[in-house]
Amino acid sequence: MQKHILIVEDEPAIRDMLAFALRKGDFVPMPACDGRQAQAQIAERVPDLILLDWMLPGSSGLELARRWRREALTRDIPIIMLTARGEENDRVGGLEAGVDDYVVKPFSARELLARIRAVLRRSREDDEDGSVQIGALRIDGAAHRVFAGIDGDSTTLQVGPTEYRLLHFFMTHPERVYTRTQLLDHVWGGSVYVEERTVDVHIRRLRKCLEPHHLDEMVQTVRGAGYRFSAAS
Repeated sequence: MQKHILIVEDEPAIRDMLAFALRKGDFVPMPACDGRQAQAQIAERVPDLILLDWMLPGSSGLELARRWRREALTRDIPIIMLTARGEENDRVGGLEAGVDDYVVKPFSARELLARIRAVLRRSREDDEDGSVQIGALRIDGAAHRVFAGIDGDSTTLQVGPTEYRLLHFFMTHPERVYTRTQLLDHVWGGSVYVEERTVDVHIRRLRKCLEPHHLDEMVQTVRGAGYRFSAAS
């Protein structure tokens, strides 16, 4: 079945180019020029992935990404940010807003399609993951949800798709130290497009999700080596 990709881009020429590239790549484009049209498209059909321009009229791409990560209907949809901003702080800002990947303009159709397929491939791998529990933290693989607490007294945690993958890997490989490079290989699939700094951003976001339940200390920093997941303090 063809995947539907929502394009949120206010420049008609770029939007048409993206739609053409997606059709050539066997995807179905869902064009939108701003946040309002994007919401209308999502209401009609939930996309498999969102291509989101950084600079938009009205709500910016960052604002939309943050909003969609808060809403149940869209929180698990992968987002790739399209941006002319190449500075590291801007890229980190996008990742912290919940973006899964970014493409810096100008980019080729081949690069864009490669990134889309890589992100979708990681999402499909998530669907095949099983359930796992360590201490008071539990992942329901079938429901694609994370819970804190024991049995009947548990709370659903709002965890983004990348943090979900990272947490699942940690919980299925506890008590072992992994370098940033190893985490990129295992969680991101060794994508050449992702930098090591990305790991630190998502570690911070994962800890923030776990912190209200005092579970953030399970994700441990091993100075000079990397990160380890452990139920032991």
